[in-house]
Amino acid sequence: MLDQKTLDNLWDFDNPELSEQRFREAMADEKYDADERAELATQLGRAIGLQGRFEEADALLDAIDSEDEPTIGVRIILERGRVLNSSGHPQMAVPLFEQAAELGDHLGEEFLAVDALHMLAIADADHAELWTRSALEYASTAYDANTRRWMIALHNNLGWILHRSGRLTEALVEFQLAEQWAERVGTPAQQQYAREAIAECEHALAS
Repeated sequence: MLDQKTLDNLWDFDNPELSEQRFREAMADEKYDADERAELATQLGRAIGLQGRFEEADALLDAIDSEDEPTIGVRIILERGRVLNSSGHPQMAVPLFEQAAELGDHLGEEFLAVDALHMLAIADADHAELWTRSALEYASTAYDANTRRWMIALHNNLGWILHRSGRLTEALVEFQLAEQWAERVGTPAQQQYAREAIAECEHALAS
């Protein structure tokens, strides 16, 4: 199977059209075997879904063969959930994300398990804090370095959940933890974003 970093290098989440092109080109590259091309196809489906072409994304995910590789099956379930969530059906996406989290954990696919928990916090907004704390607990004990990088986004997400509910002191703690993780394992952009969140929260506390 492909390393998560390989997939991440093909992604530009600010430009799903470019990401689609990259994944199509990668799938045509003979250096990847059938299972790897299937894994790339799940990300192609995600890129297509991000452009609002939901039926096309569903059809592509339907066509992927995951019979011999359970990790691909987890990715398919996860991306189906994302398509449902993006198309305005978050409650229909919830059981898919739950299944992806459970299967990812069972297979030892830590990154995918945390990704699914993170998506549950988005789709099941009434329980966003619970799902985000579950994702944080899971990611904090992960062996995989890529999975531990989730700590930046998850602390940031929890900070904004708390901020919106008026729990500003708790939110500030989460933003500070996001900054600490960003300084350890994040990008300069993540470090800057964390500092901006802290400044905004401190301003709200002083108001």
